[in-house]
Amino acid sequence: MRILRTDAARFADLPDYPFDPHYLDVAPGLRMHYVDEGPIDADPVVMLHGEPSWSYLYRHMIPPVSQAGHRVLAPDLIGFGKSDKPANVEDYSHDRHMAWLGQWLDHLDLNNITLVCQNWGSLLGLRLVAEQPERFQRIIIGNGSLPTGEERAPAMFGLWKTFARYSPWFPVSRIVQLGTGRSLSRQELAAYEAPFPSPQYKAGVRAFPRLVPVSPEDPLGEANRAAWKVLEKWRKPFITCFSNGDPITRGGDRYLQRRIPGAHGQPHITLRGGHFLQEDSPEAFSRVITDACKPELAA
Repeated sequence: MRILRTDAARFADLPDYPFDPHYLDVAPGLRMHYVDEGPIDADPVVMLHGEPSWSYLYRHMIPPVSQAGHRVLAPDLIGFGKSDKPANVEDYSHDRHMAWLGQWLDHLDLNNITLVCQNWGSLLGLRLVAEQPERFQRIIIGNGSLPTGEERAPAMFGLWKTFARYSPWFPVSRIVQLGTGRSLSRQELAAYEAPFPSPQYKAGVRAFPRLVPVSPEDPLGEANRAAWKVLEKWRKPFITCFSNGDPITRGGDRYLQRRIPGAHGQPHITLRGGHFLQEDSPEAFSRVITDACKPELAA
């Protein structure tokens, strides 16, 4: 496996991203980056990004949640952000992503976790919960799901999958902008491009769409169905925090609320924004997290 590492100079002086870097080898020669802010002995809030973003997506949410007394951790998935990037699309699989993220979780020995997840952060995060439920005390999901291939995928997803696989042009920052209601600044757009100095660094972002199960025969569909058997018995708090302007995941929050027992009676909310609600409504999203973690609601 040929592994690429983005030069640290590309991440210098990013707007609103002052966080010290932390690194962990999650496989031989393969380094994962993560943000780790707030009291180290506090209960952790783990924020998982999706496609094609990185921990920069949570830059406006990390400070208010950590200042509320929580330890906030936001890893960059392998292939994204400051983490290492295997150079071939075939190097990426769902099982490998799970192993890499699981190694990070186990090494840090995190417990009493509040999971905050969106997009592919949900596909990976909900599987982590199903495999290690004892580590997690609540789940907050925004614009995400755990597909099994039995549901009909939106037509827009089919177009996205084809584009990611065949287009010679893969403009990461423009893709993030298309999923965001507000106009990102030139500096913010550059920050989303920073991890990818050339097309060869983008194998990871191209790989994710083709890994989503779209038929019941997909091997990942079977693994996700097994995870659902755990989630259908999940009675700890499960809160949906979807946006009102995401054509791909719209309505998915109601499906999750009906299917997961821990969602019953929770303060579910719909926020203003597109797919990347962390960009459009970071203050409101942060309040959902800090309110959910208050002791009186944790009981």
